[in-house]
Amino acid sequence: VGSSPGDTELTPRQEQPAAEDSAFISIQAFPALLDLPQDLEVSKVSCGSRHTAIVTRGGELYTWGWGKYGQLGHGDNASSDQPRRVEYLVAEGLRAEEVVCGPWTTYVCVLE
Repeated sequence: VGSSPGDTELTPRQEQPAAEDSAFISIQAFPALLDLPQDLEVSKVSCGSRHTAIVTRGGELYTWGWGKYGQLGHGDNASSDQPRRVEYLVAEGLRAEEVVCGPWTTYVCVLE
């Protein structure tokens, strides 16, 4: 198959990280130990393609990993290697019961 000067070759575009996305996030395909505050008891865990969420016995939600689409629930698109509590649920007096992570989403069942 020949190409003429007007043809353009389709090549995958490499996604360039934005300035605020410059923090290195470790995405590992194998289990890794994680330090959580000692008083937390984990009752539920869910893993997305690049992020993880846990629900504690006390009804708190912690998330970490890739956050480009806001799937970590912290009100921004920041990524994090360390678990962060989702403060919105605490502020609204909501208790997390279940969590399910999709590829780029996080679904949480809460009780008031």
